[in-house]
Amino acid sequence: MPESTSRTEASPGGARPPVRPRGRLSADVVVIGSGMGGATTALALARRGAEVLVLERGERLPREPQNWSPQAVFIDRRYRPAEQWLDRTGRAFRPGVHYVVGGSTKVYGASLPRFREQDFTAVEHLEGTSPAWPFGYADLEPYYGEAERLYRVHGATGEDPTESWRGTPFPYPALEHEPYVADLAERLRAHGVHPSANAMGVDLRDGGACIRCRTCDGFPCQVSAKSDAEVCGIDPAIATGNARLMTGVRVRRIVTDRTGRRVDHLIADGPDGTVTITGRKFVLAAGAVQSAALLLASADDGHPRGLANSSDQVGRNFMMHNNAHIAAIDLNRDNDVTFQKTLSVNDWYHDGGDGFPLGTMQLLGKVQGIMMKSWATRVPLAVLDQVARRSVEWLVMAEDLPSPDNRVTVDAAGTITTARVAWGTRTHRRLHKRAKRLLHAAGYDVVATQHFDISMNSHQCGTVVAGTDPATSVLDPWCRTHDLTNLWVIDGGFFPSSAAMNPALTIAAQALRVVAESGLAGD
Repeated sequence: MPESTSRTEASPGGARPPVRPRGRLSADVVVIGSGMGGATTALALARRGAEVLVLERGERLPREPQNWSPQAVFIDRRYRPAEQWLDRTGRAFRPGVHYVVGGSTKVYGASLPRFREQDFTAVEHLEGTSPAWPFGYADLEPYYGEAERLYRVHGATGEDPTESWRGTPFPYPALEHEPYVADLAERLRAHGVHPSANAMGVDLRDGGACIRCRTCDGFPCQVSAKSDAEVCGIDPAIATGNARLMTGVRVRRIVTDRTGRRVDHLIADGPDGTVTITGRKFVLAAGAVQSAALLLASADDGHPRGLANSSDQVGRNFMMHNNAHIAAIDLNRDNDVTFQKTLSVNDWYHDGGDGFPLGTMQLLGKVQGIMMKSWATRVPLAVLDQVARRSVEWLVMAEDLPSPDNRVTVDAAGTITTARVAWGTRTHRRLHKRAKRLLHAAGYDVVATQHFDISMNSHQCGTVVAGTDPATSVLDPWCRTHDLTNLWVIDGGFFPSSAAMNPALTIAAQALRVVAESGLAGD
């Protein structure tokens, strides 16, 4: 191995500290990115004996008091990068991404549902067709079960009328509803819906680290109890002895060999200058936007439109769900819940009553008044504190349909543009109206709404779509690029459609499937 230096501080969970690179690096399989796709891929490869090198542009997120500070996390944006992207009008914004070991899973809400069986088929929506995937639910189902075990998913069956069949039970029982949420479920049932337990990735097993605090959804976890990609993927991969993590390495360019059919090496910026990384196989898992941007930025004479882009589909079909955060306020009752995110309503997921899908309602973590200040900037904090005392918060999520005009591009200076006109907004309006009507009927006096904009671009997907036809897709059904024989892309970019469920577990399940079936782990 080339000369390198090591950091001296201990890594979380006792894992080996990351190695800091100089000059040249090499491994059998090089993984770019340590989020859900990269971490799960690295763990699966390492357990099969492959030599894996994981490159992360950021560092390990520190354990510090600010992890659980609403002011630091939501107002000061302590853990978000200062970089700016452009929207379709050229307006600059700070994206909701996180460049740390574990990626955005370090602050995600840990909701880990499976996509429904219907989500993998062509589905007619009010505003268009959600395309079929190049593999079905049955192909992914065993790996869903494996991913649920890796990410310590707690859940229940038999409550949700839209749930798909399972080959194995949840590894852990559903999180118990606190009294306020249990009563809310009964109030909702009285109006004809079927509230069901959320599938949650937290360590609340016997002897687990979770303390059911109110600083989970949107916050880093100080006690490593959230099932994020660092805790459940990167650290176990390193513990096998077959994986290395290198931080502070930002890959700038993917370079092909003379044939133009294989990746030869990567060029990256490291802490001490330019680094060249070689390997036999490469996995790009930087997130749907950054993975597409890197492929486009790696254009050369043989690939003038960018790498893996003979189809001209790299960066196209960018999706990020149609989301809104709603706060339902009961003026006569305080909400004393601590861990709120245990309940969903999916009755209209497949059919809102007219044959077209609507989407899902999912409880969020309990919002505090200071957190509302991130968007209700003109409202006095004292008023927001009173609102938060009596509110319960939901995510209302509908599918974003793919469009080739919704795309990621990158200019010569490296500036990323995410041009998007949301598709499925009529569906989302119907779902939003249905949700408000239900909550009013359940006794809530006021329902306030915060619609997500382009800067809140979680759940990003669709930019390097998988398919069977190289003329219309970037990846094959096992996420290997059609154009380059030793390059895979394993993040939300491969999604042909966004469905209306949180994407993290599907990314993890596909990573396990790719390692098991595609030859990535073999010679």
